[in-house]
Amino acid sequence: MLALFSVFGMVVTFLQTGVSEALGSAHFLLTSVMLLARRSRPLLVAGAVTVLDVAGIAAGLVTSATLPEAIAFYSLIRYSSGRPTLFMAVAGITAYGTVMEITGPGVGQFLAGGFVVAIPVGVGALVKARAELNERGRREAADAAVQAERRRIARELHDVVAHHITVINALVGGARATLAPEQEVPREALESAQQTARQAMSEMRRLLHVLRADGNDGPDAATGVGADRLPALIGEARSAGLPAGLTVTGEPVPLPSAVDHAVYRIVQEALTNTRKHAAGARASVRLAYEPEAVEVEVLDDGVPQPGGAPGFGLGGMAERVALCGGQLSTGPRPGGGFRVHARIPLEAS
Repeated sequence: MLALFSVFGMVVTFLQTGVSEALGSAHFLLTSVMLLARRSRPLLVAGAVTVLDVAGIAAGLVTSATLPEAIAFYSLIRYSSGRPTLFMAVAGITAYGTVMEITGPGVGQFLAGGFVVAIPVGVGALVKARAELNERGRREAADAAVQAERRRIARELHDVVAHHITVINALVGGARATLAPEQEVPREALESAQQTARQAMSEMRRLLHVLRADGNDGPDAATGVGADRLPALIGEARSAGLPAGLTVTGEPVPLPSAVDHAVYRIVQEALTNTRKHAAGARASVRLAYEPEAVEVEVLDDGVPQPGGAPGFGLGGMAERVALCGGQLSTGPRPGGGFRVHARIPLEAS
C-alpha cells in the first residue's frame, strides 16, 4: 500500500515539479518495497532502510526519518532478538542522530534524530514482551489442562478396572476354595489366575502412577526413590534444623514401586510441612511392615504458625495413597502437634 501511494506521488510530483522532487518519492518507494521482507529478514531490512535514509537526508532528498524507517525498526525488535538486533538498534539511533545533527538546523538535532528511531524500537519491545507473556500463559494453561485430563483419566481407570479385577480375584478365590483336595489341576489353574489378577492390579497401579505424574516431582520421580532412602531424608531434615527420628518395625520387604515411592513422598511432604508451618517442632517417623500392608506415620509437636499460605501437599498425599488403594488420615493431635498416617495394602506375591 505504501508503495502504491509512493508511485502515485512520484508520478504526480514529477509532472508538477520535475526530477528533483520526484527523487524523494522514488526514495520513499524503494524503502517501502524493502518492508516486504521485514518479518523474514528484519536485520537486513532495518540496515538497508537506515543506509538509504541517511543517504537521502544527506543528499537533501528527505528531511528526516520516514515512515518506512519506523516500520523497519519496529519489525527489527518484534521479529528478531539477540546481540545483532541490539547492535542494529543502537547503530540506527546513532546514524539518524548524527546525520540530523549535521544537516538539520539549530542544535539538539542528534536527540531528535535518535528519538524517532527509539520510539518504534520501544513499541516493538513492548509488543514483543506482551506477545511472549501471552504465549507463555497459553502454554501453561494448555499444560495444566493436559495434566488435569491425565489425572481424571487415571482416576476413572483406577475406579473401573480395579473394581472388576478385584471382583474377578474374589470369584476365583471363592471357586478355588470349593474344590476338593484331590482336584489339583483345576486348583493350580485357579491359583495361577488369581496370581495373574493380583499382578495385573499391581501393574495397573504402577502405570497409572506414571500417567498421573505431573513432572513436578523432579528427577527422582523416574528413578523411584523409596523407603530405603528414608534414613537419608531424616538426615537431611536434621541438617535443615528439624529434630527428627525414624523407627522401623516389622521385617522390611521389597515394596511395589508405586507404594515405595508413595511412602517416601508422604514422609518428605510431612516433614516439609512441619518445617514450613510449625517452626521449632520435633518430628518422629514410624514405618511399620505388616504381612498384608505397610504403615507410615509422621508426628510432630509443633504449633501451627498463623498466616501460612495453604498448599497442595496433603492433597498430593491423598492422591498417592488412593492410587495405591490405601487410606490416609491427617489432622491435629489431641495433645498438640500434627499427625499424618497412611496405611497401604500390599499385593500378595
